[in-house]
Amino acid sequence: MKYRLLVFISVIIVLVSCKEPEARRPKQQGTTNFYHEVVKKNKKLNALEKKYLEGLMALDTVNQYITSANGYWYTYVKKDTLNAKSPKFEDVVQIVYNITDIEGNIIYENKERSYKVDKEDFIPALQDGIKLMKIGETITFVIPSYRAFGVTGDGNKIAVNQPIQSTLTLIDIKSKKEE
Repeated sequence: MKYRLLVFISVIIVLVSCKEPEARRPKQQGTTNFYHEVVKKNKKLNALEKKYLEGLMALDTVNQYITSANGYWYTYVKKDTLNAKSPKFEDVVQIVYNITDIEGNIIYENKERSYKVDKEDFIPALQDGIKLMKIGETITFVIPSYRAFGVTGDGNKIAVNQPIQSTLTLIDIKSKKEE
């Protein structure tokens, strides 16, 4: 009898103490969007990198750097004032270039390549910079990481978020009409 009474009381206690299951609440309830935070962080990093690169260029008293509207800087090593022909959309250019880190340590040296203007994948800043050039000119570009290889690097020698320099010589231009 005591056993039945104990079971009966236990069952009543269990039934009385049971509640409806309650949904879990998120750990953080807020309106902050993850992507907005990432963008804000990247803007800060880009501003710091820009300030650093401008400081390095200010120390270079030999060269005068021109600020492009597309987020990089360049200086002429060899300028041609007589030739008027610059590459245009879909022209095929022959170039020789090197890539160094911002301190001048060689990463890739004397790479030769032909490039179809605005139709092939290439370093974004150099895609723009090639269109400024004339045959025979050599320009050194100072490129912040977001206009170079960005958050991925090149998967080989160029690290994530690494600013670079590239000295590029335009050898030849074949316009799309000549092909």
